[in-house]
Amino acid sequence: MMNLSMAFLTVSGEPGCRVEDVARLCALRLRFELVTESRLRELITAEFGSEVSIPEKAWPAVVTSILAQLGKESPLVVCVPGSEFLFQEIPGTFRLHLVAAEARRTGLLMLEHRLERPAARQLVKQLERQVRETRKARFGKAGVMPSLYDLVANMEQFDAEQVAVVVEKAASIRGLLEDPLLSAAAEAQIQFQMRLRLAKFGIAPPDKIALKKKIFANHSEEIFANLLDFYRIAWEYEPKSFPIQWDKEGRVLEAFTPDFYLPEFDLYVELTTMKQSLVTRKNRKVKLLKTLYPHVNVQVFYQRDFRNLIFKYGLAERGVLV
Repeated sequence: MMNLSMAFLTVSGEPGCRVEDVARLCALRLRFELVTESRLRELITAEFGSEVSIPEKAWPAVVTSILAQLGKESPLVVCVPGSEFLFQEIPGTFRLHLVAAEARRTGLLMLEHRLERPAARQLVKQLERQVRETRKARFGKAGVMPSLYDLVANMEQFDAEQVAVVVEKAASIRGLLEDPLLSAAAEAQIQFQMRLRLAKFGIAPPDKIALKKKIFANHSEEIFANLLDFYRIAWEYEPKSFPIQWDKEGRVLEAFTPDFYLPEFDLYVELTTMKQSLVTRKNRKVKLLKTLYPHVNVQVFYQRDFRNLIFKYGLAERGVLV
């Protein structure tokens, strides 16, 4: 039988346990790609079209197809209800579950949503019911046996950053970082199986799923892209180069390529988290760009600006700031 293996971390938990925050920190620490519910919806629409209605029973096959393609390009952290049931037969999967006493979770929701305790307690019950209903609709199981998880963390004893540290150590012990990508042959086998299942629902995925691959020059750019994705801000990575210096024959000697373009704001963004000598050189390029192309809006994020973003959104991590 073909050897199927990939680094695949699922993060789930009881409502109020800061599940998505933990998933994001784990992804940053492990340098895995993060897939949340909102990101997954975008991927499903991109691959199957907005006009295709995905029945809940078909959800596992649709998501497995997409995640298998992503897993061929990058190891994954998946924070989606029910994802702990996926890829159970594949070595290299790791399932994290977060728990806490109801009083603790109620308190966290009070702070997060600025609610009084009765309303927060009601929200806990509502969210718990939604999770059970989602699992039941997608997998036919409202509950989960604790033995399904590889690690259960009590959020009364750990904060999100500490859990991410523990997960990193556990992933290393389990060998998830040694061979983290799904092979092309294994991915093709999974896609064939998923097509057979989807055929029962009259859903025909494209012959070849081609998800946009993001290749960043450094980890800081990846973190910034994650922030934009989290707030659903459309972006393009290095979409255009602007010539800023020519020789006597009019040949381009130097060009400047901003890191990101935000089409909704018609704004180019350049990240500068380097040492001062390189910052000075980049500032010169930005000044030339503004002089030669006064209609182009460009914003430079310096190291202190980027650091403030990192800490403001809970993405602080040793070693990511250069």
